[in-house]
Amino acid sequence: MGAKPNNGRKKIVILICYFGKLPWYFEYFVHSCKFNPEIDFLIITDDSASLRQVPDNITFVQKTLNEISAIATKRFNFPVNIRNPYKLCDFKPAYGFLFPNLVRGYDFWGHGDLDVIYGNIRKFITAKILREFDLISVRHDYITGHFALFRNCKKLNSLFMKSKDFVKVFSEERSFCFDETNYAFDAFTHNVPLDKIVTEVESMTHVAKKMASENYLKAYFDFHIIEGLPGKLKWVKGKLTYKNRFEAMMYHLIALKTVYQPNKVPSTLQEKFRISTTRIYF
Repeated sequence: MGAKPNNGRKKIVILICYFGKLPWYFEYFVHSCKFNPEIDFLIITDDSASLRQVPDNITFVQKTLNEISAIATKRFNFPVNIRNPYKLCDFKPAYGFLFPNLVRGYDFWGHGDLDVIYGNIRKFITAKILREFDLISVRHDYITGHFALFRNCKKLNSLFMKSKDFVKVFSEERSFCFDETNYAFDAFTHNVPLDKIVTEVESMTHVAKKMASENYLKAYFDFHIIEGLPGKLKWVKGKLTYKNRFEAMMYHLIALKTVYQPNKVPSTLQEKFRISTTRIYF
């Protein structure tokens, strides 16, 4: 498995691990992927219902948590035991290292989540950005676990090893929010100097900012997403706008999915819908 033919632009693949029954918002995720045909999405899952019909740019890879643990243990050469799906968040920055066959042939690979609705990704992640930067985040202050891109090369695929704590993170059962900030969100948001941010482990945001300051890589941080419960969102044929004025690359449903639990999602979604503070409606 590897990159599919495209029109000559940089090839991007997003890897997403999800274990258990696929959630209600999966249909919206799939629908928004359909309108981003230049990007491939690989969903690693144990849900047998994933054998459904999806757009050509979505591929399912059937694996169990035990199989992922075995792969990681073999690749890292130290014991890894992933007991719950949430722990996989810590492993996101290592996906390029863990699954070389899945990212082969792509210029960039990324990690993502299912609780997102994409707008027009390539309008924000432009050819110029892909040419000039090695690591891309869609927040201005820290690496975003629900969407981040890494240049597909040995240096970036092993970047997580620059953290002095990566063995501790991958060896222990508890979650460290390693893919983002080790829970130091406020410190990074308020631009506290890196050497003043005290955390238990050195997260990927620590690593990326430190390595960028040393010119080891070029990192891109900019705010292209919408989170929380802003309301007044509209999605029309792959374009996501706020208040009919501001276009965004994606909406992260992390807050909405806690207040909105629909009994049923239409099997065929329409080409436009709205997102309020409490629901998604047509």
